[in-house]
Amino acid sequence: MKGVKKQDLLEKICIICNRPFKWRKKWEKNWEQVLYCSDKCRRKKR
Repeated sequence: MKGVKKQDLLEKICIICNRPFKWRKKWEKNWEQVLYCSDKCRRKKR
């Protein structure tokens, strides 16, 4: 994702709050497994 403008980053929809969230460097290796936009949503998954 080097050299990509912020507005062109990949985007997903959070399965809990249905809000869009963008790709982050810390998710680079496991972007396919990321389902939640935040720790708060991840804790609410039940």
